Amino acid sequence: MDAFFASVEQHDDPTLRGKPLVVGGRGGRGVVAAASYEVRRFGVRSAMPMRRALQLCPQLVCVPPRFARYQQVSAQVFAVFHTYTPLVEGLSLDEAFLDVTQSRSLHGEPVGIARAIKQQVLANTGLTVSIGVAANKLMAKIASDLQKPDGLTVVPAGQEQSVLDPLPVERLPGLGGKRGAALRAAGITTLGQLRQCSDAQLLPLFGRHAAQLRERAAGIDSRPVVPERDGKSVSAEQTFDQDLADPAAMRNAVLRLADRTAARLRARGALSRSVQLKVREADFTTHTRQRPLSPPDNSSRALGEGALTLLEQWRKEHPGARLRLLGVGAGDLTEDTPQPDLFASLPAPGDARLDATLDRIRERFGSGAVQRAGLLPRKP
Repeated sequence: MDAFFASVEQHDDPTLRGKPLVVGGRGGRGVVAAASYEVRRFGVRSAMPMRRALQLCPQLVCVPPRFARYQQVSAQVFAVFHTYTPLVEGLSLDEAFLDVTQSRSLHGEPVGIARAIKQQVLANTGLTVSIGVAANKLMAKIASDLQKPDGLTVVPAGQEQSVLDPLPVERLPGLGGKRGAALRAAGITTLGQLRQCSDAQLLPLFGRHAAQLRERAAGIDSRPVVPERDGKSVSAEQTFDQDLADPAAMRNAVLRLADRTAARLRARGALSRSVQLKVREADFTTHTRQRPLSPPDNSSRALGEGALTLLEQWRKEHPGARLRLLGVGAGDLTEDTPQPDLFASLPAPGDARLDATLDRIRERFGSGAVQRAGLLPRKP
């Protein structure tokens, strides 16, 4: 989706159209959650501190996020995707991979499917989407960014190198700012140059990831599209515009995701027998961890504590790792109220009442209306 949060706000409030708009917190520690194309001309980007955004564009208009509304629109968009293929791998509220290999006999060739999706999303939501059509996920991702907004870029199989070679190295998903700077310092500025690098050039810079970077620069990617299993799990995940390196920021992100996952569980009237952690490193290496919840639970505290335990265990195994994505899931769902375990520790007093109160406030005023104090940025 094109500037998703900002585009939703401009669609819902026509007075915001054409204005340099950001979605995010207005306080001194606020961060830009989304930036309209009008404000991007000033250098404002998502994940930027709001103070910096105001320095770059003093006349910007800032609106608070309405995540419940974004989730509603996202559900409409994903419903369109599922009319063309069941193989939909959601990356976030506004981005997904679709495998239409088996859909051609019913819906026609991929380019026609892409055009139909663009038309239907626009008709259903009033928003534009940019699509990349290619033979694998990496190329489709890169192609989707080449003609934003409202773009449609096709990379025929076998023509990957002609598209990639002229692009700057920063176009490679997951490269990260430090790796991009290291390549440029070594005189490697395009993906074509990266593709042709020798081990002697890359191993000192990237070690065991050198071969993978070279393959990606050549457009090689064998990852399948992995759809979510409907009804068997509930999850929330976030892809970060800048890789996370600070352990405190990682813990805060995990707790926020656990809170969102638990709220979704409660909305479904479900309990979870396990908590899951998903970690994607800067080089796209993805790890998953899981631990049981006994008895089954749907409180933010239980999921948060379980997910934090998994995170700390994973960090001990991968010291110094930088994270591109974090996700917290709840699996093995049940709607049955568990038989109390006389030997299990009792939940903290007030947990259920607090969760229920927050759910009611967010349902009425939006998911960003209230936040747990423990998730707020800490003063230095």
